[in-house]
Amino acid sequence: MDEAGETAAAAAEAWDRQSVWSQAANRLKRTIERARTASLLLGIAGALLGTAASQTLGERPSLGRVLAFVAAVAVGLVPVVGQRAGPQAVQRWTRARSAGEALKNEVYTCLAGVAPYRGAGAGRMLRERTDRVDSAAADLLPHTRGIRPVTRGLPAVSDVDSYVALRVRRQIDGYYRPKAEEMGRRVTAVRRVEFALGAAGAVLGALAGGLGAEGAAAWVAVVVTVGAAVSAHGVAAKYAFQEMEYARTADELRRLVARRGTGECGGGGPAADDAFVARCERVISVLNDTWMIKWTTE
Repeated sequence: MDEAGETAAAAAEAWDRQSVWSQAANRLKRTIERARTASLLLGIAGALLGTAASQTLGERPSLGRVLAFVAAVAVGLVPVVGQRAGPQAVQRWTRARSAGEALKNEVYTCLAGVAPYRGAGAGRMLRERTDRVDSAAADLLPHTRGIRPVTRGLPAVSDVDSYVALRVRRQIDGYYRPKAEEMGRRVTAVRRVEFALGAAGAVLGALAGGLGAEGAAAWVAVVVTVGAAVSAHGVAAKYAFQEMEYARTADELRRLVARRGTGECGGGGPAADDAFVARCERVISVLNDTWMIKWTTE
């Protein structure tokens, strides 16, 4: 096999490994998101049913006891379900994601033909780096069991211009900006729910205090509890942090591309191409590193 064929084969192998790690990360993330959503809903259900039980025990004891039992079960399940979104689960997800992104970085850099993949031995070096990524995440390999690479061709990248079009611009316009907008919508939704619950709590408090509606007083605490649960969910999901980081990364990549187009990054030639690709991949890597630190230290 000639040098070009060996490089293409190594890139295809690394691309398949990237697919496996990416799918594993997505699976781990879905588990965390489902656990967080279930914990939120169970907490809300426990508060609602517990208050409903306290208000029905006098007139309808049987129904009240059933509601109290279900409320207790819901509240008791919150920490059990929440364990599936605990620090260890988050660490597994971020590390699997990091492995997938590291392989994507290597493949695109190799296909663009820039350092350290210039000249002979590019295929061998890519295999070594792929093995290094797999070794660093060896303890996560059980989470890749049963996952097969998605059938897909290698990115049609053959130089720095095609790298800009298919890697950088696609990341900006097809991923980072849409994700920033999505996270922004989630932040807005959480804030609207918080406002609505705050307003509902104020109305219930006014009914209880001003009009003597005793039943309303019991629901004030429920509204406060639900509002706190929604706020905690938004904080745990880090919607605002994700919105900021996606937007920041898209903007940094955009500026790098703009400076390259005007020659601001320096003269042309292999050295300039090497530096440009390295900078773009560093910006993307910084996002991944920031994610790992943020998600695993809070």
